[in-house]
Amino acid sequence: MLKEISPHGGRLVNRIVEGKEKKDLERKALGLKKILLNEREISDLEMIAIGAFSPLEGFLTEEDYKNVIENLRLKNGLVWSIPITLSATEEEIKDFKEKEDIALLKEREILGLLHLEQIYTYDKNKEAELVYKTTDLNHPGVNYLFKQGEYLLGGEVTLLNQPEHKEFKDYWLTPQQTRKIFQERGWKRVVGFQTRNPIHRAHEFIIKTALEICDGLFLNPLVGETRKEDIPAEVRMACYETLLEKYFPRERVIMAVYRAAMRYAGPREAILHALVRKNFGCTHFIVGRDHAGVGNYYGPFEAQEIFDNFLPEELDVTPLFFENAFFCRHCGGMATIKTCPHPETEHFALSGTKVRELLSIGEVPPPEFTRPEIANILIEWFRKNR
Repeated sequence: MLKEISPHGGRLVNRIVEGKEKKDLERKALGLKKILLNEREISDLEMIAIGAFSPLEGFLTEEDYKNVIENLRLKNGLVWSIPITLSATEEEIKDFKEKEDIALLKEREILGLLHLEQIYTYDKNKEAELVYKTTDLNHPGVNYLFKQGEYLLGGEVTLLNQPEHKEFKDYWLTPQQTRKIFQERGWKRVVGFQTRNPIHRAHEFIIKTALEICDGLFLNPLVGETRKEDIPAEVRMACYETLLEKYFPRERVIMAVYRAAMRYAGPREAILHALVRKNFGCTHFIVGRDHAGVGNYYGPFEAQEIFDNFLPEELDVTPLFFENAFFCRHCGGMATIKTCPHPETEHFALSGTKVRELLSIGEVPPPEFTRPEIANILIEWFRKNR
């Protein structure tokens, strides 16, 4: 039996109840005070419950919250970089009392319970500055933060009913399930790759390079809440499926969707993404240029440099750092500045703006940039949505 990589904190959290206990709690929930969750909060609830956010067992209480935003650690010293919180307005909490259970709703459906330990206020400006490095409302993470309630509700959660996942049903895998698959396949070294964009040739080169030193690839595209400007999840998933079918050894790849919302928190989110993939069973995690970034809020390699702040045993997942990849005409293949000696005039790369321009007019970008099968999927989407 292979030695399994330990989840963050040493134990894979499970806050899902079933059977008689579930039925009893559902009946109890009908008579409880209630709070309506938005899409991000629903995804966070599910990520906590299935263990993807281990060691969290609920939404952060005040001491943990302050430690996370100030020190990138929980109060027990364990590394954690992004505050996972449940906000509420003054109107919503007016009848809430600490140490009572609150029903968590999606529209009229009861998803679970919050065992309310604490109601506390917080400084939005401070969180924005420390977590996102800006208070600019044009930053999507900051914009979300300043729109949410002025109170935070902390406490353990219990999931009674998982949100219905109508799309990508074959790809909704829990950390418990992925760990079992990795064990069954005999994978000792598993590399995780986070993506919220269609994979072009540079990404493919990076993934395949990492796969050379690992037994398997865990492709984990984010399908939670993203910016309106981002390409929809169903289009991206069609691209990934096509790429895996035609250009990857399928027996060495597992793809599962990542439900969490995108924070666009750059360096801090890179740490979170690495820890989450450790919980899914990965030993390695790819961190590329401007990982989880947006606009010009972070330096191009800040998301890699932040890993230097922690001892390897504190994270217990190996980050693999990659430079920008490109097609070198002189080399005749994909490369990075670490491996290619030729001047930039020999490097073929396209800006995101230029690629969108080509796709929007139905023109396939050069094969040095993207696989034609992927380009055709994107062209069809642009054609329908322009």
